[in-house]
Amino acid sequence: MNTAQPNWRTSSYSGNGDNNCVEVADDHPSVLVRDTKHAGAGPMISFSPGAWGHFTAAQRESSSR
Repeated sequence: MNTAQPNWRTSSYSGNGDNNCVEVADDHPSVLVRDTKHAGAGPMISFSPGAWGHFTAAQRESSSR
């Protein structure tokens, strides 16, 4: 799904409301990531879907150890 505005979301693990997390939008050709403290005007980085998939798989693997 590709819309004009990214659909930003945070992890369900970041529900404490302290804005100490990142947001991800994966509804565009690339995956966008930004800091919640600067969500409206701050910088964001872009990953290819493949690179993001490798990153998240590595995070799941390391957290299961």
